[in-house]
Amino acid sequence: MFISRELKKQSIGEYLLYMWQVEDLIRAYGCNADRLRQEYVPRFTQYTKEQQQELAQWYADLIEMMRQEGVLEQGHLQINKNIILLLTDLHNEVLKSPKHPFYSAAYYKALPFIVEIRNKGGKRDVPELENCFDALYGTMLLKLQQKPVSAETASAVKEITHLIAMLNGFYQQDKEGNLEL
Repeated sequence: MFISRELKKQSIGEYLLYMWQVEDLIRAYGCNADRLRQEYVPRFTQYTKEQQQELAQWYADLIEMMRQEGVLEQGHLQINKNIILLLTDLHNEVLKSPKHPFYSAAYYKALPFIVEIRNKGGKRDVPELENCFDALYGTMLLKLQQKPVSAETASAVKEITHLIAMLNGFYQQDKEGNLEL
């Protein structure tokens, strides 16, 4: 929870990937708030007991949201989907703007990879940016599991990372009221 607050302020893209990881963590603990409270939260020894209780409550609240939204086994919470939608709107605005040709160039450089991901993953009904985040998250999981990442995947992820990093910068500018379109 404390990490998510900081990430949300600093990097919306990293925040979203973190929240997807939290969803998977919750699933790994069987969507059981008591197990998380007893087995996982105590690992945060740098936190006070009060902070650990707050963290445990945050997980319990997320579990309840997942239950209500029907995403206990797969999928993403609406709060995370809303970020994708918000970023998609911003992405489309920046693409339309003549003031940001480098973003358009980065998008068109990443587009063949995005199309390939959409075709392979069978998730054509979701925004392109969700496909981008799927690729980044999947690669992150492979690295955490110390599994190899193919050269093709690494190349795709490099271009997608560049695009998302630029979009993150525009998001920050927009949030601060400094984005010119």
